[in-house]
Order: sequence, then structure tokens, then C-alpha cells
Amino acid sequence: MPPGVRSAQAMGEGAGDVADSTGEVFDVVILGGGSGGYACAFRAAELGLSVALVERDKLGGTCLHRGCIPTKALLHAAEVADAAREGGNFGVRTALEGIDMAGVNKYKDSVVGRLYKGLQGLAKAHKVTLVEGEGRLAGKDTVQVGDRQLKGRNIVLATGSYARSLPGLDIGGRIITSDQALTLDYVPSSVIVLGGGVIGVEFASVYKSFGADVTIIEALPRLVAAEDETASKALERAYRKRKIAFKTGVKFTGATQDDGGVHVSLESGETIDAELLLVAVGRGPTSAGLGYEEAGVTVDRGFIPTDERLRTNVDGVYAVGDLVPGLQLAHRGFAHGIFVAEEIAGLKPVPVVDSGIPRVTYCDPEIASVGLTEAQAVEQYGADKVSTFEYNLGGNGRSQILGTTGFVKLIRVVDGPVVGFVAVGARMGEQVGEASLIVNWEAYPEEVAQLIHAHPTQSESLGEAHLALAGKPLHVHA
Repeated sequence: MPPGVRSAQAMGEGAGDVADSTGEVFDVVILGGGSGGYACAFRAAELGLSVALVERDKLGGTCLHRGCIPTKALLHAAEVADAAREGGNFGVRTALEGIDMAGVNKYKDSVVGRLYKGLQGLAKAHKVTLVEGEGRLAGKDTVQVGDRQLKGRNIVLATGSYARSLPGLDIGGRIITSDQALTLDYVPSSVIVLGGGVIGVEFASVYKSFGADVTIIEALPRLVAAEDETASKALERAYRKRKIAFKTGVKFTGATQDDGGVHVSLESGETIDAELLLVAVGRGPTSAGLGYEEAGVTVDRGFIPTDERLRTNVDGVYAVGDLVPGLQLAHRGFAHGIFVAEEIAGLKPVPVVDSGIPRVTYCDPEIASVGLTEAQAVEQYGADKVSTFEYNLGGNGRSQILGTTGFVKLIRVVDGPVVGFVAVGARMGEQVGEASLIVNWEAYPEEVAQLIHAHPTQSESLGEAHLALAGKPLHVHA
């Protein structure tokens, strides 16, 4: 057992069982069984701590059941549709006969089902006590679930987030969020996507591949505005080519619906009509009505502020994942959960820093990034201390075989390490793992340039970019 870890026997039923008595005492009680909650539970159990994990719905939370996994399954189905449609470009005689949404949903649900079954098995193997039901913080060391109380020497808040709407915009009928979009049993003829962030551009990509006419409405000046500006421009070029319409810098003012469709009004006075309106304006923290404030926990606009060690203002109470201001990513939740478990166990883990977390938008083309954008680097270090290089995928053999365009961009401190990476193109999400190591280990271009990348692979694009930054470009015009 690692030093500093206390062993405690859970007072309750066995692993994976739903306890039915009252008054259990655990080393850790976790409210929420999504990415952050179950990661914390599993790691804490590995470290010899007794753990109760409270979940009102299904283990795995939004990510597994209404987020990452089902949306990416839809995106893969969309990729298959495009491949069938475009087979002639590769000398393969294929045609897209249509989209069978019942079949798509069956495939999507089967992926989720297999992962859910595996997750349940992991909970049992880790001897985590699962408590099913609506949990509420009833004190700084107590979680109330129905008529029973779970006492925790440490409490972890991991209740995640929900799909936001806008004031006055009621969800229902032809106006849906990502939650309802995942259960549609037909392909709409036309869709307006309200919001040009990650969720919006991903669903826009799916609907276009499935054959719908798509228009994105974004109040900010560009799509995926949180990304490096070069990524936004590349995505906008690609969406114009795909005939995905978008209006940026335009504010939404209202929507009505009738038997004929949904009618969206803009501040400019323009009205746009479609069969469906998908509201994709981000996710809000799930914290209301859960007893947080009554227990003394500070809540700021629904979020739970923490210090770098994810401690709330109440001693012994931690918060993880989407509840904590910052990036709303499942793998951030995983990292938070592991960190808190190790913190409770006394292992003094290294804090999780948002800028070091890789980010992927799974539209077509994909966007992958980690570290600072160019603008952030300039703000932090000064314009004269930052240099960048963009490697065009036109020079990458594997990308040409796949028929994708895009780039890999590196951002470095002059005479210093690489502090940012952004890439646009098919499958670029698979390259962000290496980029994450480069940025987080503060590697210099000269160091990465020494590494050999297999040929032909898309990973060569990272090698080529680092070779160029190191002053010895190979497949790059000077």
C-alpha cells in the first residue's frame, strides 16, 4: 500500500451493490457518478479507501450516455456516410442509398451499452459501494439519499453539467438540445444550430453528412472562438466547401414554431426557417437544489470555485469536473477525480492545469489543440518572444492518401519550449496525444526534431513542423 494511505473497511454492502441501511461511514462519499465521480471512486478504492458513489441516473453520467460517446458514434456514422458518398474519388463504386436512423441509433446504443456494462464491472471489481438515487449534500460530511445518510470523512462534489438554453427559449417540440438530438429517429430536412462552439459544429457536421441543410448562428465573431484563430478560419473554409452555412457576429433574438417548422429571428431583423432548431449554447453546472449553499459551500453562478488542489471553501469538501470553472471536458473530469483521490490519500499529486489538457473537436475536419493559442502566448510572453510555424498537410503523404487538407501549427517561446499546438484535418485528434507530451514536458523543437516518426503517417506532420522550427526543414519549402 502506498505511503500515507489509510485503509478503512466500508460499513455497508458489498462491491457494486446498492446499500439499503442507514448510517454508513466511508472515507470518501462522492456525489455524482460521471467521469470525475467514478474516476475518483476507482482511484480511491485502489488506494485502500472505502468509497460510496451516489448516482441518480446511470453510472458514467453525461459523457457515456448523453455526451462524448454517443455523439462520437454519430460522427463516425456520418464519416461512413461521407465515405460511401465519395467512393468514386478513390475508384470505388459506392453510393449512399440513405440514412437508416433506427440502424444508426442501434449502433450508437450498442457502443454505449458495452461501455456501460464494462463500467459496472469495474465498479464491482473496485469494491465501490454504489448508491442509486437522488443525492443531496446535507452537511459538510453528509450526503442524504432518500431516507438514508452517508457519512464521509471526505466529500467530493461531482454532479457535472446540463445542456443550457437561453432565457425565454423553451425546449420542446422542434426546439431541442443535444439530449434530444441523440434520440431523433429521423433525419430532418433542415436544421438551424444555435451556437458555433464545439457541440454546435459537431452536430452541424453530423446533420450535413446525413443530408440535411444546416445553418449555424453564432454571436461571437468566429466559429469555435475558444480555439486559435487559424483553426477557426480553416474550419470556416471547410464548412463553406461543405455548404454548411453559418452566420457569425449575429445575435439571436427569438424563435417560434408551428406545424411548418421553426422560425428563428436575429437582431439584424432577418428570419431563418428550418425543420428543427438545435440549441447548442454550452453547458451549465448542475448544482441547484443539491444543498451546496446550505452546507456552506460557495457557489458562483452555479459553479463551485476551488483552489488548485480542488478544495472548496469547506474543509473536507472537494469539487471536480464540470462543476469547477474552466474547460468542460470528460478527460478533465477523469484527471480531477484521480487527483482528488490521491490528495485525500496523502500522495500530494501534481495539480491539473487547464492549459495542459488536450482538446479535440470531432467535426469534419477535426480540430485538435493543447497548450496556449498564439494570442495567449503573445499575451503571456510578448510578441517578440513568440514564434510559430504552420506545416500544411498537403506535404504529408498519409493525409494526401486520406484526401484531407489542413495544417499543424506549433507555438513556441523564442529559444524556448513549444507552448502550444493546434491542428486541423481528418484524424488530427489522434495526434494530440504526442502534442500533449511535447507541451506538458516543455520540449524544445530541437529535441522533438531528433525523434523519428514512421512513414507514411500523419504523425510525421508533427515531426516536420518541429524540424522546421529547429531550422532544418525537410518536406517544407523555405
